[in-house]
Amino acid sequence: MRKVLYEILSSDSEIEVVGTASDPFIARDKILRLKPDVITLDVEMPLMNGITFLKRIMHYKPLPVVMISSYTRRNCELTVEALASGAVDFVSKPFDNFTEGMAVLKDEIIAKIKAAAHCRVKRPSTASLVPIYPSISSQDFPEDRIIVIGASTGGTQAIREILHRMPKGISGIAIVQHIPPEYTKVLAKRMDELSQVQVKEAENNQRLRKGWALIAPGGKHMRLRKDPEGYYVTVEDGSLTDLHRPSIDTLFYSAAECAKNKAIGVILTGMGRDGAKGMLALKKEGAFTIAQDKNSSVVFGMPKAAIELGAADEIVPLEQIPEVIISKLISREKTISGKDFNH
Repeated sequence: MRKVLYEILSSDSEIEVVGTASDPFIARDKILRLKPDVITLDVEMPLMNGITFLKRIMHYKPLPVVMISSYTRRNCELTVEALASGAVDFVSKPFDNFTEGMAVLKDEIIAKIKAAAHCRVKRPSTASLVPIYPSISSQDFPEDRIIVIGASTGGTQAIREILHRMPKGISGIAIVQHIPPEYTKVLAKRMDELSQVQVKEAENNQRLRKGWALIAPGGKHMRLRKDPEGYYVTVEDGSLTDLHRPSIDTLFYSAAECAKNKAIGVILTGMGRDGAKGMLALKKEGAFTIAQDKNSSVVFGMPKAAIELGAADEIVPLEQIPEVIISKLISREKTISGKDFNH
């Protein structure tokens, strides 16, 4: 695989491959000596598995890492763990006809390596992963309030941090994370294990209750709806919107329509502009809107786009987002404004 990757990456004049390594110990020495901008890392490695090595990289020498993984159930789980541990992206290597399959993925691989070079990677924080306001009960959160969250590159780690800090009875949360279909169920399971909130991959017409977070299935759009019984989501194929399915804009527009000023919209780290227009629609309907700040974003593209449109009430570091959300939910104010929150 190293030889094929070397040939693919070297074929692009804007990429210089400074080294390859057959095992993590050789890789460690070369990383320290060659100081690469990006690392590709196989989930399956000799002497030490890729996840363990990734965690060591992120602790001692944080760098943008793109994982390479074959599609199996086990490797899906490891890939999601890698993303939650700081990897910025991944490529699913073909199971059969490896060389031919990798050639087909050439453009994707090159694009992801170039994108990773612009990512801001920091040592993962563990001190902040403590639930806040543990004494707050479900009754403190309004049934008619809703939280919608959108994320892309770097979002798995950001969503994990937010959900991990949410109290058990938090108002319902609907999430779009750009990730392929095979991975969303595994992502939801992983988040569910790490959180007091119940996290599931969304199903069509599923109710969204307090204490629940629903993640849009990869490859499908998710919309928020409301009837006399409360909020629910629809999951449908639809067309590609802004090159993404699921689309953050699609979720946000639907929340603006049915939840209006009862919604809180959050746009997290990610490349591109998905979610910016939808967040503006939320704000125009009176929803409170939050954009992750530049310093805590792996990629500032999506938050920046929302900010430039004037769609964000607050620009907030990742570690403060849960507290801002909770403060807004338990506020007794009848009107929602980004100007009345002091932090």
